[in-house]
Amino acid sequence: MNPHIIDIGGDVIDRYDEISSAHTRARRVDVWTPPGYASGDRRYPVLYMHDGQHALDPATAKHGITWGVREALTRLMGEGAIPGCIVVGVWNSAERRRDYMPQGLFEGPDADAARQFFAAKFPAGYIEGPPASDGYLRFIVEELKPMIDARYRSLPDQPNTFVMGSSMGGLISLYAIEQYPGVFFGAGCLSTHWIAGENLLVDYLGARLPAPADHRLYFDFGTITLDEAYEPFQIRMDGWLERAGYARGRNWTTLKFEGAAHTEAAWRARVDLPLRFLLGGRR
Repeated sequence: MNPHIIDIGGDVIDRYDEISSAHTRARRVDVWTPPGYASGDRRYPVLYMHDGQHALDPATAKHGITWGVREALTRLMGEGAIPGCIVVGVWNSAERRRDYMPQGLFEGPDADAARQFFAAKFPAGYIEGPPASDGYLRFIVEELKPMIDARYRSLPDQPNTFVMGSSMGGLISLYAIEQYPGVFFGAGCLSTHWIAGENLLVDYLGARLPAPADHRLYFDFGTITLDEAYEPFQIRMDGWLERAGYARGRNWTTLKFEGAAHTEAAWRARVDLPLRFLLGGRR
């Protein structure tokens, strides 16, 4: 499968239409390579981003506002803060909530309580069906990542593989690094949508954190719109991180942004922070 080349004001991304999968719905994928990639032979870390249509291309982003990832990475590379990276934007499907809700919560000892919670909180059907995030992650790890590593000059090892998302994309980023700790080194979880499962979800994920010795976790939240409800649950997760042996500022950080809303514009305004924290010090 050959990509379409999308020109964005002189910058380009490779767009793969409808990549099929044995584990989840077919979906579109965008790939951006950093400045200097085309003229060199250097290999780069890889960042997998959920809701990929909002990450790179203003023409497909919500309200035309991307996360500004291309711009932030180019700026950070220019400062010498990071070595740059390849960005893989995985578009969401029509069943986004199913793909991003941690499936294991509904299959473990708290499964009945989790189902009762959702039935009570979302009687109209917040999720389109049973969570299907295990299949979505298998697509990324078993099908998409091998394709990226074969087609691009990536550094395919665990210390150079990252995942990032916002809202429910933050949930699936944390779940990804827990499900595949040998694949992902770092996870960026912006405005993590804890209220999708409240304490049940926080405790499920908190009890399964990967080893702090070889992982890096970034969390943040704002204080208005949907983000207004996140702080108590993030504080609860921070407790789990401390008990697991994570050290704030070294392999974990949680940041609060006063007045920040649950929007692409808000994530764009601070995206350099998770990028710097996750990718800083990479070879």
